[in-house]
Amino acid sequence: MSVVGRVHERMVYGRRVRVLSEALAAQLPRDARVLDVGCGDGLITRLVADARPDIRISGIDVMVRPDTHVPVEPFDGTTIPHDDQTFDAVMMVDVLHHTDDPSVLLREAARVAREVVLKDHTLQGWLAGPTLRFMDWIGNAPHGVVLPYNYWSREQWLRTFEALGLHVETWRGALPLYPAPASWIFGRSLHFVARLTATQLTS
Repeated sequence: MSVVGRVHERMVYGRRVRVLSEALAAQLPRDARVLDVGCGDGLITRLVADARPDIRISGIDVMVRPDTHVPVEPFDGTTIPHDDQTFDAVMMVDVLHHTDDPSVLLREAARVAREVVLKDHTLQGWLAGPTLRFMDWIGNAPHGVVLPYNYWSREQWLRTFEALGLHVETWRGALPLYPAPASWIFGRSLHFVARLTATQLTS
C-alpha cells in the first residue's frame, strides 16, 4: 500500500464507515429485509446491521473478497439475482458511479424492493471531477475495483429518479465524512445519502 493509501486508511476510512453506517441505518424502514448491492467487504453492512437489530440484511457484489464481515453472494453487476419485490429496501453505497449506466442498477433496485437507500456523489463545485477521481482511486484501486469515474450532477440524479418512478423522500447532502481540513477539499457538496420510494414498477 502507498503512503497516501496508508494515511487514508488510518485517518479517513474508520470515520467514513462510521458516519455512513449511522446515516444509512437511520434511513432504513422498520423490520425490513435489506439487500446491500455492491457491499465490498461488508463492513458498512455489518455496522448497519449492528445499529439496526430489527432488520435482516444480506450482501451481493461482483467481486467476493476472501474475508468479509457478512456473507456475500456474487452477481453479474447488472441483474440482481432475486425475484420482484423480494426485499423491503435495497442499499447501495458508492456503487452506481462504478457502472457505465447507473439507471440499470437503479431500475433493478426498484424491481426487487419498495425503497432504495443510496449513497453516491454529486458532480458539483470547484474541481469536483478531479477530486472525486482522486478519492475513488485511493479508496478502490488497491482492491481492483473498476473505475469508470461516472459521476453525475444532482440534476442528472433527479431526472433519472423521476424517469424510473423513484420518489425522493429524503436527500442529505452534508455528510461529515472527513475531519477538517480534509473536509474542506473532500467533503463540500460531493456526497449525498437519499431515500427513494418506488412510485411505480419499472419495466
